[in-house]
Amino acid sequence: MRIVDTDCGTGTLLLCAARHARALGFTAIEALGIDDAPGLVERARVAARGVRDPAIGLTFETRDLASALGDEADFPADIVLWHGAAGCSCDAVHAVECAGRTLIAEPAVAA
Repeated sequence: MRIVDTDCGTGTLLLCAARHARALGFTAIEALGIDDAPGLVERARVAARGVRDPAIGLTFETRDLASALGDEADFPADIVLWHGAAGCSCDAVHAVECAGRTLIAEPAVAA
């Protein structure tokens, strides 16, 4: 199971999603958090160190969202978490949709 969290911030939602996937019985969870704020990504990495389950692999990267999503489109994730933003361009929405098989988005984005 691959989960990608775009604009992951401190990683709270991704950590919860990975733990929930494990509780559902998934035995190999690869979770990737992407954000362009280095301070938030560092906080997410610190929080990830508290996860002691070898079935959960957590990676947090400081990257530009557009390039990260382009890379994800080559091997789409099972789930993409998107916090979105009001007024996002159609290109941004399309890039997020191509990054994974299932999109879980903020209500303002999901439509």
